[in-house]
Amino acid sequence: MKPAATMIIKASGKRVPFEEEKLRTSLHRSGAAVKLIDSITEEVKNYLYEGMPTKEIYQIAFGLLKKHPKPFAAKYKLKPAIMELGPSGYPFEKYIAELLRHNGFIVKVGEVVKGSCVNHEIDVLAEKDNKHYLIECKYHNTPGIICNVKIPLYIEARFRDVKNEWQKNPGSGSNFHEGWVVTNTKFSSDAIQYGTCMGLKLMGWDYPATGSLNQLVENSGLYPLTCLTTLTAKEKQILLDNNVVLCREICDKPSVLNPAHINEPRIKNILLEALALCKDAHK
Repeated sequence: MKPAATMIIKASGKRVPFEEEKLRTSLHRSGAAVKLIDSITEEVKNYLYEGMPTKEIYQIAFGLLKKHPKPFAAKYKLKPAIMELGPSGYPFEKYIAELLRHNGFIVKVGEVVKGSCVNHEIDVLAEKDNKHYLIECKYHNTPGIICNVKIPLYIEARFRDVKNEWQKNPGSGSNFHEGWVVTNTKFSSDAIQYGTCMGLKLMGWDYPATGSLNQLVENSGLYPLTCLTTLTAKEKQILLDNNVVLCREICDKPSVLNPAHINEPRIKNILLEALALCKDAHK
């Protein structure tokens, strides 16, 4: 008889069976070779116990990846790294704008747009091929939080007010306009149902199946600087406060590290990790 699966606890508090394949998939995304994935998976399984939090499983796997010189650990921590783009949420908006710019969009961050009833501060305005996008970014820095139906309800109302004003201008009514909601977590089923019904584009960490935030980052290779294991939490915050968001910014212009007052030996290690991550992203 097959032994019962060990039950683990997700960030949301839900108890689910441990699935080895999910761990392997997340390790594969780090770029680790199959042999290393096999080794880490077996070691994690040795530590498993009933009711183990998924955060603890992640920490064990992350610690094992950190022992290897390649940027596996930096890539593996992508999801929690995006949660470190806080607490204001503005770095997340800038990060989303950079991802879109990389994909050929013209973007503006934090613009005030006139609506038919009131003015609205929009997180990201984007344009591509004469199509216009009004994008709201819902950032969360705590695991387990889900964007419920209230979010697309609120965003759709704002988008409708702005669209009504756009349509008053001669010639603009025929232009393509679309509202987006982008989050670094998940959407509830009701949020997805309402957003789809109202014609909003929803992008979450792993939604939709094709075109999720996770895929957008991996395809672009634009990793947030919070992925770097060689930076302290304080140094990351200093750089974010100075509008540095991407690892690529460190690779292209190492002087962006200056405000953090890091000593030369550590700067060398930070650059080595950042350059390895940027190089690995462009393979």
